[in-house]
Amino acid sequence: MANLFDLIGRIFISLVFLLSGYNKIFNYDNTISWMEGFGIPGFLLWPAIVLEILLPIFIIIGYRTQISAIILAIFCLATALIFHYDFANQMQTIAFLKNFGLAGGFLFIAVNGPREWAIEKKKKYVRL
Repeated sequence: MANLFDLIGRIFISLVFLLSGYNKIFNYDNTISWMEGFGIPGFLLWPAIVLEILLPIFIIIGYRTQISAIILAIFCLATALIFHYDFANQMQTIAFLKNFGLAGGFLFIAVNGPREWAIEKKKKYVRL
């Protein structure tokens, strides 16, 4: 049962990024304008999209889970500090704390790994 909950947790935490990457593709020009408003060059949008789609898929299927989780934790912290640092705006404060919470979840995945239901599952060998 713990393996099922682990997989469900990996899916839930990854869905945020899959949806965000999808939205960035279909709102490309608006997203670039928004990023450039914070002083971030627009050419960084494609690496962000790739990161937000590829790494969550890796976490869901359990491939390179720990390194993907570490990279996404760093991404969450960086985006919180760059884009959601306006504590006078309650929504930005909530987004800031959400990103820190997601980073904590990814660090938990990085420390514990993907458990049994993963592509990179370590095989157990039995000596005869």
